[in-house]
Amino acid sequence: MAGRTVRYRNGRSTSRAIRAVAAAACATLVLAACGSTKDNVASDGDGGGDGSGKVGVILPLLTSPFWQSYNDYVPKMAKTEDVDALKTVNSNSDPSQQITDINNQLNQGVKGLVVAPLDSAAISAGLDQAERKGVPVVAVDVAPEKGKVAMVVRANNVAYGEKACEYLGKQIPSGKVVQIMGDLASVNGRDRSEAFRTCVKKNYPKLKVLEIPAKWESDTAASKLDTLLNANPDIKGIYMQAGGVYLAPTLQTLKSKGLLKKAGEKGHITIVSNDGIPQEYDAIRKGQIDATVSQPADLYAKYGMYYIKAAMEGKTFEPGPTDHNSEIVKLPSGILEDQLPAPLVTKDNVDDPELWGNTVG
Repeated sequence: MAGRTVRYRNGRSTSRAIRAVAAAACATLVLAACGSTKDNVASDGDGGGDGSGKVGVILPLLTSPFWQSYNDYVPKMAKTEDVDALKTVNSNSDPSQQITDINNQLNQGVKGLVVAPLDSAAISAGLDQAERKGVPVVAVDVAPEKGKVAMVVRANNVAYGEKACEYLGKQIPSGKVVQIMGDLASVNGRDRSEAFRTCVKKNYPKLKVLEIPAKWESDTAASKLDTLLNANPDIKGIYMQAGGVYLAPTLQTLKSKGLLKKAGEKGHITIVSNDGIPQEYDAIRKGQIDATVSQPADLYAKYGMYYIKAAMEGKTFEPGPTDHNSEIVKLPSGILEDQLPAPLVTKDNVDDPELWGNTVG
């Protein structure tokens, strides 16, 4: 959504040469951290300790293969980054439960929190509680609209929508395409939806976008897609904003209507997804879908742990290119976000062993 950035990452097509210059400039600044993950201890930041203490990790849900994979990566990456992480807590897609989970973790005396927010606005109540107790927070996957976090670890969700638009636009000269949207209470859902819509309008005016608000719910996606197909059996493309939630119901709905044709066959509906889970890769290999944008579940866990340890040590960061092929940007809210790479996966690179979806299960 796993699901997802109002600025989007692939708006940062910084060349290696420019990054090299930026890195060189970084080296000349003794106290300014630039975007590097090799940063300095802040003189005025919270913490300033040795990074020790228990860390709570709160998940948004576990019904998606994406979040199941992230959950599996958390203890491995915590060990790699020398973070004493407690067993993960699942908020079960309930924003109010997530606030309760945060308070419970704080009451257990955690010294840091890594949270994947369900609701960009509602999470502020939990962030405020953490700030009052002097506990740093790293947000993963979703950027909060307000509240204090040490870093947001996220891929550029605007780029997700743009990549899906570009892929469908190049495959389909004209006709109807559907975007099955995420929860618009989440910045991820809003970013992907608006980016896709804007890109189609600007670059592919012969495409007509039909929209399904599905709130990251598989049943909602299936029922609304069924209704939409009854009125529009001539759709030519689908953009699923979360393959972990929408892949199975979408394929089943198409199959039930005799519309699930393999890539290359007459009547094939071009499908682009988001997540990069193994099930999507299998669907690409079978010709059931055509592409997905791989959200880096492994890197979400790795840098979630990296940044919470840094925050507990009192380190701070600045916007700029990092040493791990990403870029730290400052959001309009003033929050910093490390926008991690999220490649487009098609039949041409689906077997790449470097893709995290090929290393699990």
